[in-house]
Amino acid sequence: MQRLIMILMAVTTIFWPVATNAQPYPNRPIKIVVPFGPGTITDSLTRIFTQELSLALGQPVVVINKGGADGSIGATEVVRSAPDGYTLLVAPNSSIAVVPLIRKVPPYDPIADFTPISFMGDTTFLFVVHPSLPVTTMAELIAYAKANPNKLNYASANTTSIVSLALLEKNNGLDMQHVPYKSEPEAIPDLLAGQVQVMMASLATTGPHVKVGTLRAVSTGLTERTPLFPDVPSITESGQPKFPIGPWAALMGPAKLPPEIVERLSQATIAILAKPEIREQMQKIGFAPKSSTPDGMAAYLKDQIDIWRTALKDAGIEPQ
Repeated sequence: MQRLIMILMAVTTIFWPVATNAQPYPNRPIKIVVPFGPGTITDSLTRIFTQELSLALGQPVVVINKGGADGSIGATEVVRSAPDGYTLLVAPNSSIAVVPLIRKVPPYDPIADFTPISFMGDTTFLFVVHPSLPVTTMAELIAYAKANPNKLNYASANTTSIVSLALLEKNNGLDMQHVPYKSEPEAIPDLLAGQVQVMMASLATTGPHVKVGTLRAVSTGLTERTPLFPDVPSITESGQPKFPIGPWAALMGPAKLPPEIVERLSQATIAILAKPEIREQMQKIGFAPKSSTPDGMAAYLKDQIDIWRTALKDAGIEPQ
């Protein structure tokens, strides 16, 4: 009898890990990497989203900020993680569609190294200026920059702002000084102090300052106005050509994520982004929630890579 008990215990020990691993996904906390720092729009929308995702999946969802290198540090961490659904990425356009195009040695392949789960939406950026500048419109800003060559400093904190401002300079024959920052929140103090005078940034970062008058908005970055600032004209209303690029975000995982996990996460994301209260919270930070199927996201990403490749070439930005 003692020998039989020992055999049964040994068999149980051997098969226990198998039984544990066979539990349905998810059975432990999930980590979502944000490739930018706290206070950015990517961070803000992720925190709204993860509260609901935790409820939908029945497990804690933890936000990890891994900023730096245009979002590639955080994205690389996800690429190197196990494809088990416990490490995901809220991927902005910069880290997925742009970084591989602006590096001579790309840190990853945006198609082969990630699994698309769902589109999450896009956002409107504002062109803002320090109120000391005697301008209230984009046309006045361009005229002032032309009259004062090499005297205006513009801040950038992501590839959308870098490329858009480079296109603005090229399209209008401007000569301004580019001052890059790691994130939008890091640039704002210098913009408020007047050390840089121009910036294109998200509503989440610039909106509060525009409302109280410490910054002045002269245009949106897209072809439509934003309902949060209905008096600010769009870029096309301001007499500029439509920018071919725009900021967006998607939920992605590492390559070879199992189809059943992708489907579970995709369906949860679609349901969350359809909730009126979630849409309202995201729209308050200037983010327009839009979901998709995994295949839809994969097709969109391929299109975006082509669009950004052309925009970078037109802006004269070469891989470094």
